[in-house]
Amino acid sequence: MRRVLYALIPGIGAQFWWFGWGVLFSIGIASVVALAAEAAVLAIRDKSLKLYLGDCSALVTAWLLAAALPALAPWWLTAVGVAFAIIVAKHLYGGLGYNPFNPAMVGYVVLLISFPLEMSTWPALQHGLGFLDTAQLVFTGQLPAGVTLDAVTGATPLDAVKTQLSLGKSMAEITSGSLFGLLGGRGWEWVSLAYLAGGLWLVYTRVAAWRIPAAMLSSIVLLAGIFYALDPQAQPSPWFHLFSVSSIYGAFFIATDPVSASTTPRGRLLYGAGIGVLTYIIRSLGGYPDGVAFAVLLMNITAPTIDYYTQPRVFGARRG
Repeated sequence: MRRVLYALIPGIGAQFWWFGWGVLFSIGIASVVALAAEAAVLAIRDKSLKLYLGDCSALVTAWLLAAALPALAPWWLTAVGVAFAIIVAKHLYGGLGYNPFNPAMVGYVVLLISFPLEMSTWPALQHGLGFLDTAQLVFTGQLPAGVTLDAVTGATPLDAVKTQLSLGKSMAEITSGSLFGLLGGRGWEWVSLAYLAGGLWLVYTRVAAWRIPAAMLSSIVLLAGIFYALDPQAQPSPWFHLFSVSSIYGAFFIATDPVSASTTPRGRLLYGAGIGVLTYIIRSLGGYPDGVAFAVLLMNITAPTIDYYTQPRVFGARRG
């Protein structure tokens, strides 16, 4: 669990550089709420606080959820999502090791469905708000005099592309503006690369299984490549889908959850590929600009069945 926290640091650092102090406020709020909720439930269940708080699983859930939220999210939004993830998605199912769904993504989806406006208010890149101004916005909802919310917020690249395509614009017109960079949106590529570095370190240290992120990212690139080749003016490129932050972040840090993911070698390939396919379908046809959280939760349901039918043959036993 501590290695997962270490691996998140490069990506969180990149988010801090591009989106300001808000991400650190979210991490801090999420950590405090997660530990408090974990301690309260453990006390009710008469479990050892030292043992279960020391495994850092609550902090991992908190950081994973906080990093996925808009960096200027109000404090109560972060608190509600983390509390729901710890209390409902984790402990009501029996605690760590018994939860069938990824707790961080359960909290994220609850917030996305319940508070769509707050979840779509993403900060503009390097918006210029300082520490005190960001704290004022996060904790009171107020901006400095003369500053409007439109001046410091904007759409994510995926959301912007989806909106502009629905208005009849072509990809050439959309990408001609200053919002988008070479790959996944100006600034967003660097956040993706930072999470990629942390994710590859997790794979190298065998904390994360390589099959799941490899299958997930490959399926996204394959589907995006096919549709981009058929109609490049109406479909984002596969690289745009790949470097949209949520793809790489979800592949290495969310989909590889050892409790709710598939565990057999072939099963992990199927599980990861399924997440990639569902993510692309939701992005392209669904009402939400991104679909990683929904795709992960849907594939969490299938993980036990996938493992059942992909169990490796015991050495010396016959197939049958």
